[in-house]
Amino acid sequence: MVFNIFKKAKVEILAPVDGQIVALDEVPDPVFSQRMMGEGVAVVPSKGNIHAPVDGTVILVAATKHAIGIRAKDGTEILIHVGLETVALNGEGFSLAVSEGDRVTAGQVLMGVDWEYIRTRAKSAVTPIVITNNQNNKKQVTITKEKDCIQGKTVIITA
Repeated sequence: MVFNIFKKAKVEILAPVDGQIVALDEVPDPVFSQRMMGEGVAVVPSKGNIHAPVDGTVILVAATKHAIGIRAKDGTEILIHVGLETVALNGEGFSLAVSEGDRVTAGQVLMGVDWEYIRTRAKSAVTPIVITNNQNNKKQVTITKEKDCIQGKTVIITA
C-alpha cells in the first residue's frame, strides 16, 4: 500500500463529441492508422460541437481550424483532428471558441462544426484523438472497449 503514493495519477480523456468509436487501425489515413501522430482512437461524430476532453491548456489551433491540441495538467498532449483532409476546407465548416494559450476545462466547447458541410466536402468526418507526446511509450495508454461515446461522459483513453 505504501508504494501506491509514488504512482502517477492517470489522465482520463473524455469523448470530445458524441458518436461511434473506431480503432485508429480503421481510420482511412496512414498518418493516423499507422500511429505516426501517436496512440489513440477515433470517433465518427453523430452530432454536436467539439469539447475539451480534459482540463488543460490549448497549445495548438490549426490556422485552418480543423485541429486543436491541448496539454493536460499532467503534461499529456492531445490532438483532436476533426475529419480527414479537412485542411483543404480552409476553415469553412468550423467556428473556433478558443485560442492558443487558453485554459480549458473538460466539457468546454472548443469549436462548432457543421457536420453536414464536413461530410459532403471532406474525405471523412472521422475524428482522431491521439496522444502526441508519448514517444517510447513512457505512459501506458488504454483505449476504451466501448463502441459508442457520449461527449463529456465516456472515457475513451486512459494514459
